[in-house]
Amino acid sequence: MGYKALEELVGKEPSEVAITLSSSPRLQLLLEEKAISHGLIQLLCQALSKAIGSRTDRRIVQHLGGVVKDSGFLRTVLPHYIVGMMSEHAADRRAQYPQDLDRIISLLSDVVSIFPASSMPVTSMLVALLRPAINGLRASGVDISDRTEQNLDKIQGLVTHLQEKARDGTLRSDNYTFLTPEEDAPPGEGDFRTMTIYPTPDEIHQDQKPFLRPNITSRSYPSSQIYLDTHFRLLREDFVRPLREGIRALLRSYQEQSLGQVPVRRKQFDDIRVYFDTRLLVPLCTPTGTAYKVQFDPRPLKFVRWQNSKRLLYGSLVCLSRDNFETFLFATVSDRDPEDLQKGRVLLSFSRDSRPALVEVQVSDSFLMVETTAYFEAYRHVLEGLQEQEVDDLPFQRYIVECKTDVAPPAYLTMGGTYNLASIAAPGFEQELAEPFSALDPLAWPPMEHLGLDESQMRALKLALTKELAIIQGPPGTGKTYVGLKIAHALLTNSDVWQQGDVNFPVLVVCYTNHALDQFLEGIHRFLEKGIVRVGGRSNSEVLKNFTLRELAGSPEFRRSLPAHLHRAHYEISTELAQAEQKILQQASQLECSLRGVMQEKYLERFIAEDHWDSLCNQPMWDGFQCYGAKQSMILEWLGLGSSDFQQRGELPTVENADEEEGELEQEEEEELVEVEEEAELIQAERIVEESEPYCGGSKRRRAVNDRAVNELATLMLALDLDHSERVSGLSADGWEVQKGQKKKRRQQIRRELAKGTAMGEEEEAILKDLWRLTLNDRWRLYRLWLWRYQTDMRTRALQSEQAYQDAAERRAEIQLRQHLCVLREARVIGMTTTGAAKYRKALQEVQPRVIIVEEAAEVLEAHTITTLSRACQHLILIGDHQQLRPSATVYELAKNFNLEVSLFERLVKLDFPFVRLNYQHRMRPEIARLLTPHIYSELENHPSVLEYENIKGLLTNLFFVEHQFPEEEIQDGRSHQNQHEALFLVALCRYLLCQDYQPSQITILTTYTGQLHCLRKLLPAAQFSGVKVHVVDKYQGEENDIILLSLVRSNPEGRVGFLQIANRVCVALSRAKRGLYCVGNLAMFGRVQLWSSILHTLQEGAQVGTALPLCCQNHPETRALVSCADDFRQAPEGGCTLPCEFRLDCGHVCTRACHPYDADHKRFECNKPCQKVLCAAGHRCPDVCYKQCGECRVQVEKVIPRCRHKQMVPCGKDPLDFVCRRACEKSLKCGHPCGSACGEPCDARCPVTVSRELPCGHAQEDPCHCSRSPAGPPPCRTPCGAALACGHPCPGTCHECHEGRFHRPCERACGRPLVCSHPCLEPCTRDCPPCRRPCENRCVHSSCRRPCGQACAPCAEPCPWRCAHHRCGRLCHEPCDRPPCDKPCDKALPSCGHACIGLCGEPCPDKCRVCHRHEVTEIFFGDEDNPAALFVQLEDCGHVFESTAMDRFMGMGAADAGAEGEELAVRLKECPRCRTPVRRSLRYGAHVNRCLAEIEAVKAKVSGSPAEVKRRREAVAELLKGKANLRAHLPLELGALKELLQLPGNSLPDLWVLETRASFLESLGKLFGMRKHMSAENWAPFSDRASECRKWLAHPQTRFSDQQTADLQSEAARLTCLAELNVRCEKASSGTLGVQVQADIAALRAVLEGTGPFARADEQRARRALEDLTKKLPCSGLGITDDERVMIVGAIGLSKGHWYKCPNGHVYAIGDCGGAAEQQNCPECKEVIGGVNHALATGNQVASEMDGAQHSAWSEAANLANFDLDQLQL
Repeated sequence: MGYKALEELVGKEPSEVAITLSSSPRLQLLLEEKAISHGLIQLLCQALSKAIGSRTDRRIVQHLGGVVKDSGFLRTVLPHYIVGMMSEHAADRRAQYPQDLDRIISLLSDVVSIFPASSMPVTSMLVALLRPAINGLRASGVDISDRTEQNLDKIQGLVTHLQEKARDGTLRSDNYTFLTPEEDAPPGEGDFRTMTIYPTPDEIHQDQKPFLRPNITSRSYPSSQIYLDTHFRLLREDFVRPLREGIRALLRSYQEQSLGQVPVRRKQFDDIRVYFDTRLLVPLCTPTGTAYKVQFDPRPLKFVRWQNSKRLLYGSLVCLSRDNFETFLFATVSDRDPEDLQKGRVLLSFSRDSRPALVEVQVSDSFLMVETTAYFEAYRHVLEGLQEQEVDDLPFQRYIVECKTDVAPPAYLTMGGTYNLASIAAPGFEQELAEPFSALDPLAWPPMEHLGLDESQMRALKLALTKELAIIQGPPGTGKTYVGLKIAHALLTNSDVWQQGDVNFPVLVVCYTNHALDQFLEGIHRFLEKGIVRVGGRSNSEVLKNFTLRELAGSPEFRRSLPAHLHRAHYEISTELAQAEQKILQQASQLECSLRGVMQEKYLERFIAEDHWDSLCNQPMWDGFQCYGAKQSMILEWLGLGSSDFQQRGELPTVENADEEEGELEQEEEEELVEVEEEAELIQAERIVEESEPYCGGSKRRRAVNDRAVNELATLMLALDLDHSERVSGLSADGWEVQKGQKKKRRQQIRRELAKGTAMGEEEEAILKDLWRLTLNDRWRLYRLWLWRYQTDMRTRALQSEQAYQDAAERRAEIQLRQHLCVLREARVIGMTTTGAAKYRKALQEVQPRVIIVEEAAEVLEAHTITTLSRACQHLILIGDHQQLRPSATVYELAKNFNLEVSLFERLVKLDFPFVRLNYQHRMRPEIARLLTPHIYSELENHPSVLEYENIKGLLTNLFFVEHQFPEEEIQDGRSHQNQHEALFLVALCRYLLCQDYQPSQITILTTYTGQLHCLRKLLPAAQFSGVKVHVVDKYQGEENDIILLSLVRSNPEGRVGFLQIANRVCVALSRAKRGLYCVGNLAMFGRVQLWSSILHTLQEGAQVGTALPLCCQNHPETRALVSCADDFRQAPEGGCTLPCEFRLDCGHVCTRACHPYDADHKRFECNKPCQKVLCAAGHRCPDVCYKQCGECRVQVEKVIPRCRHKQMVPCGKDPLDFVCRRACEKSLKCGHPCGSACGEPCDARCPVTVSRELPCGHAQEDPCHCSRSPAGPPPCRTPCGAALACGHPCPGTCHECHEGRFHRPCERACGRPLVCSHPCLEPCTRDCPPCRRPCENRCVHSSCRRPCGQACAPCAEPCPWRCAHHRCGRLCHEPCDRPPCDKPCDKALPSCGHACIGLCGEPCPDKCRVCHRHEVTEIFFGDEDNPAALFVQLEDCGHVFESTAMDRFMGMGAADAGAEGEELAVRLKECPRCRTPVRRSLRYGAHVNRCLAEIEAVKAKVSGSPAEVKRRREAVAELLKGKANLRAHLPLELGALKELLQLPGNSLPDLWVLETRASFLESLGKLFGMRKHMSAENWAPFSDRASECRKWLAHPQTRFSDQQTADLQSEAARLTCLAELNVRCEKASSGTLGVQVQADIAALRAVLEGTGPFARADEQRARRALEDLTKKLPCSGLGITDDERVMIVGAIGLSKGHWYKCPNGHVYAIGDCGGAAEQQNCPECKEVIGGVNHALATGNQVASEMDGAQHSAWSEAANLANFDLDQLQL
């Protein structure tokens, strides 16, 4: 490439220059020439700067830059040229140098941006030469522009930055193109607001380096736009980089594998985790939308401990591809169950952009799944927040972007507000602080003593309350949380200062971790009992349990206060969700079943060719004969899984590692260990936000219900269920049982066959004839083809419902957000984690918190902090410590080279922004605090309280570092480490400290790696170490304890200390202890790090480091021991020394333990020597060990029991009077049977001997003897009744239940007769079936009937929706249609497959396709189904498909057709010809359906009655009840129950008839109860019992007055009537005047009437005749004489009515004359006074109406008319 060619080229466009140079092979030759002319150098610089400055051809420019940076031109020629500028004397050349310098600087700037690591040395050399060259040229008079110097300064700054990173060892590659803050992004990059958050395929496959700007930590940002752009690109790259680099490495590994190198499955990748053979199984419904259960191959991951592994954590991003990542799907983990993960199953939720692609996913598709370790959801929310952030709305730009250090007061404070700090005053100073003061007046502030603060804490409080952006640094133990709570208390107490108007502006508290948030909010709760809302995350605080957003939003009070439109929307959307979920579950359950075993062939029939189905169903026999007909499961026989001889000839295909166990081996019971929070659980707890909780669990109950449904479905669908081992065939052909190991092996082989990703092709399937001639391997291939077809069909059906569910779930989430906003707007304090704040950023913009307090601010990425700020924020308080833990970035290079790990807190501190550091630490004893000062903190003073700590007992020093050389071990998964030596040492030291009488809660074991955490856990049994805390250092920030045991873990020959070289991590590890710190590690290796070297020097000064820890016995201070390993602690077996304890116990024995410092007084010691105490006079000694309480002497001696004089072996110390004699009792019970108790026990009155006895009913049965003597009467008879009921069925009751045949139990035979509604009658055996009580199933497209089926339906009055392009119905929905059915074919295509619809115009499209479901559609049923032009109708009620013309004929069959065939016409709906489901919802047959429904409604109205009829009948029954005088007088409770039943809605005519009948029976019964006053007490008691039985029977809800029940009631009513009449007659008659024969007749009749057997018709007739006979002998008058005798006596005396009277005892006498009493005498029978004076009867005397029927005395003329019948008077 010569001069002229370059000269022509520089005039072209930059793109053309770049393309030409990069493709020219001569360019490289030119660049390597050592001697190049002056003019050619100038041209070359001009062409290269123009080409590399092209921003449109990034890949070409990158290639060209690579050629230039490694060329001799840049390394040799250009340096000489620059040096020569200073000595050049030619004026014309010197005049060209300014342009040359600009081009060289531009070229160098582009090269170092593209290749920051590899070009940095040569670029730094050239930059170093450029500065003196410019100075020299300027000195010689050449005009150098300021822009040139500015450009040189920029590249000088970039080179300096890269040199610093290179010295730190973090600049290792050219992965990125550096942009300076002032540079714009290349044209191809575009605005960061338009960038996709997910990586694109181009990013994966094209080797383009992202353009990134470092986070500026030394000066201000040029603009807010560049500030947001910088953080967006850095944060996005932090999660995209591992995925991008990992996939590239994976693809390279596949290429290497094809060349015979290491297989991919055996490789481990740094940036991603790979999962092979991943398949989508079944869709599931979660609260946030649809998710998929995914299966991956777990065999390469057997080493993974899923409980602790960071793999597949909730929220992790996975990428699935089936085409080498040319295309891919993104999803996040929505639930992880370690047990499922062990089996290779996980639940994924696909991203919005990936969901449409699921339609194209086939069941057989096998994906490669890769996982990135980043928590994607947090990235997504923050990145979206950065994109949405408007530049003008970013608060505090003056400080965050422009980095101004003069901080203004909060805007609200400039309006003159005053503070009252009495609420935060120290005790006793409340009154001094009662007066408000102006916070802006420095002199007005109270003294720090009044507030209980030290000097630095006071400065922090002033800063926080008077500056709109305040930063407070709190080193360990300085009380930054204490100060933060003081600030919050002051702000909340003086909320009137910063609140304006009636709008509530809450305080927002943001923390990095849930634990810190709980601590801070609990502190606020101590002074603010209401108004706190905790958002997001898993809270372990009992105090805050009622303040979580979920709890508050779910409270009944809040739900009632919600706006109506939110209530309504939530209900409607939830209904949609439930409907869609039901459809998804139906398909998912069937899919789930198909994965669990071998399916029944009948479910696969639709997907098997017809000739193949016939071949499958005809199994040949091994001897040449053929067997026809279906076996229980033909497909098992065919797959070699049955028990026939034929299948035994083949074995399942062998598979590698077929003998591997499935994890079903029984595990030995493990010792319970101390609780250690799994790191996976800790990380997940921080990730979970309020509405995004994992699916599991919703709910375990819900999963259990779904699992139970799947299990039930599996019993129907599966011929062999692998999840239930008992269903796997366990017998061989000849009946021998298969061994357990063989069954397990067979099950494993079946699982592998089902999991294979290959199946028979359709071409190969088409040429098959005899399926039984296939090899077993081909049979499985063919089975998988059928199975995949079935699964594809299920997936296709579910997809539409999945989209509907997802859409509804997202809409419901928005409604819930609006509900949450109602809670947040009422809050005074809102607490969030940074993840929650990112998720709820839109809500925060609406809530508009004015004051934001960020705790742990130094641990939060700057992007997270700025997305938390709302535009309304006026006051931001950052509390933290940047010298402890820093924000964690996923990509180390971004953290170090681009300052991504620098928080906003740290960046502002480094920019000299005003801040306060708390200087007094209240935690660590001074020698521990010396490790931090001055090595980490320049100054840190000790509070006096830390000087009062006691020394650690049992150790010579309170601080010690134990050195060792034992190597670490690397954990296979997770890139973690463990050190067994350190773990054993610290466990032994912990045990030693517990022996010093320290409480377990006072000790914490810290480690720097999670691998060591679980190594420690295995060594800490809960029995000894329960209460000891074990944590990773990073998770213990903000915590403290009395004693800290620290394991540094790292120990390797290479000297790699990992993150322990970072001062922040070291600071946290060394600052957790209050009283004692003991560390173990390879300190010689750590000493190579500068920070550790300084710390070790401090330790050596205090003799606090060494290879052995010095122990000191508390009891023997002169005895000491040095321990360097766990075994050395044997020198102090009990925490003291090896000397014996020799303490004399209270019992006189000597303590047998070795020296022990705990329990010095031996109050808890248990002496295990034999007890020497004498217990009794016989000299017997106590047999127990010494520490147990001595009881009575238990030596057995023979004693005589005083009560029975028996000799028994009795404990020596027991009084014989208190001893229960155990000899058998010799007494007999009252029944004569021997007593079964012991002699000393009371005889049991309940004799258990079984005896046979005859019951009053005449039956005999065996019962315990005591039952026959029970005061409650004889036991119930259990003999079956067996009587034939009126319905013809045998009675189901027993003799007792049926009252010996008087009241039979109702017949329980199910009726089962079809009702007019097509439902079967569910009532027990009945003569007339009552109206159907099931829910009505009638519905139309507009609505559904919600009444009981037996009630008449309200007709739908909406317009009929049946219409098409050719016809339209003009009637109402319930009327028969006035249009003909349209017979035109449907012109639509099926959405599932795209084939033509086989339905009719205007009808719903059938879900069957003539192509996809050929066998199902063309199956002959009516006869014309195989006609290619046939059209079909699908019944909506059952889904069956029929040929339309035949179905039209079937549905059109009317009365004429039925009559012609001699069939009886029935009023009922037509039914599906296949499944007999009634046709209710077909528009095509709507006319027939409506006619049938009208007829059915007429029948219902006839049976149940029309509403008017029912109303009239109800009113009639009500009137009837009013006239039931006996019922009202004697059975008021029954009357009230009848009235309540009468008012029930939904009563039909049959129901009212039952009520009326019951009322009639009860009225008759009430009349009998009213006769009580005419019966003697002796006769009333048995009569009342019998009448009450009848009353209870009438009140029973099953009494529907069937024929049998009516007959029973009538019989018993007749019996009671006769008995009542007999009782009344007996009461009126005097027993003394009755003859012997009459009394005998009465007794015989009473025996019949009070009998317990049925009262038959013949019995009633005999009773009536007997009563008639007794009428002559037993007077109804009660006079003791017959009626004939009474008439004769009245006639003989000849007195008119009203002259007969009776004494108080009923003896009759007469008074002559006027009939009025004029004198008194004594009754000759009973000597009572009779008669009277002055026409007034003596007391107790009355008119004897029974003699002549008179009601009044004859002398009373006014009353005398009542003695006569006026109608019979003759005038």
